[in-house]
Amino acid sequence: MAGVCCGVVAESEPAAAVEQTSKSSRRRRLEIRPFKLVSEASGLPPLENGRKCQKLDLNLLLPASPRDCDNAIENSYANKLSEDHVVNEGLNSNGIEELENESEQPKFGLTSVCGRRRDMEDAVSIHPSLCKLSCEGEISSDIHFFGVFDGHGCSHVAMKCRDRFHEIVKEEIDACGGGKTVDWKLTMERSFERMDMEVQEPTVDAEENSNCKCELQTPQYDAVGSTAVVAIVTPDKIVVANCGDSRAVLCRNGVAQPLSDDHKPDRPDELLRIEEAGGRVIYWDGPRVLGVLAMSRAIGDNYLKPFVIAEPEVTITERTGDDECLVLGSDGLWDVVTNEMACRVTRMCLRAQKPASPPMSPGSDAEVRGGGGGGGAESSDKACWDASILLTKLALARHSSDNVSVVVVDLKKKQPL
Repeated sequence: MAGVCCGVVAESEPAAAVEQTSKSSRRRRLEIRPFKLVSEASGLPPLENGRKCQKLDLNLLLPASPRDCDNAIENSYANKLSEDHVVNEGLNSNGIEELENESEQPKFGLTSVCGRRRDMEDAVSIHPSLCKLSCEGEISSDIHFFGVFDGHGCSHVAMKCRDRFHEIVKEEIDACGGGKTVDWKLTMERSFERMDMEVQEPTVDAEENSNCKCELQTPQYDAVGSTAVVAIVTPDKIVVANCGDSRAVLCRNGVAQPLSDDHKPDRPDELLRIEEAGGRVIYWDGPRVLGVLAMSRAIGDNYLKPFVIAEPEVTITERTGDDECLVLGSDGLWDVVTNEMACRVTRMCLRAQKPASPPMSPGSDAEVRGGGGGGGAESSDKACWDASILLTKLALARHSSDNVSVVVVDLKKKQPL
């Protein structure tokens, strides 16, 4: 019965055959055979549901001879050389263009925290590959949008800039034909003018209205505004348009170069412009327009026009091989951290050899908000993320009393192999 039910050999039957079969089976199981790894094994999907181990597809492990392994290494090396050669030559094909544009996309990291303020009024907007610039007979190149908006009076103007500014800039670039002969100064001036016109309309969506402390009452709505520093990065230029006291700083060969000039009411040319318009600068806890606003240019602030204007100052900087990084920040950073210190901290982080985090999808909005003293961060690169975090912590350690928003862009171009 035991032999029938359990498959056990009866005592009267010889067991030698079974033992021999078992030994041969063990020998086969213990036999070591060479394997080769197929390249798709490196692209396994991420772990799901927090599992520590991912099941490996056995089809990815194939028996191979030593000769096959040697040939695979040689073929991989030859393919790598041919791909690099094609990309470096810049041949005009769709696949090559995608690889080249991917290598040109700058890495970035950002942090935006409420800090010691009760309300979060900063906003950050990042749109890699916003649109393309092209000329006849040349490969098209992407342009990348980075913006920091520091609101005051309420947050909805900064939020509106976050949601709409990049779209307006794209429309203005498209209106120029999308060619490389874009008049950047005129394009940015028109973009700021249109943005200023849009925020004058007292309309927001339901989500903004539920969080809006001014409740869109006309007198209070007119007293809301936001600074704006916007950087457009192309393969050969850095275009910065600034309106207010947020700032953009370029680190080139270890030297900090400001790409914007803060619009403070006591700046000599700004003071003269305000007084010629019939306004006054009153010192009330620092210089303020009519004793109210601590900056002389901003988007919104209808009740202070024409003393406070939304016209930006635009700088166009040609990129060089010495460019290392670009730092954009609200005044919560620059009030307590110098340009030189920001560049030193950023260079230190970018030079550290750390693995990169997964990149964000092109065109996605990377704005992160922090509230109640907390905050958040996002990045396409671990080193840039570390730099933005460290600059934010430095500002808070130096007792910055404002919201702190920092964007770090790695400008180092990929060197040909």
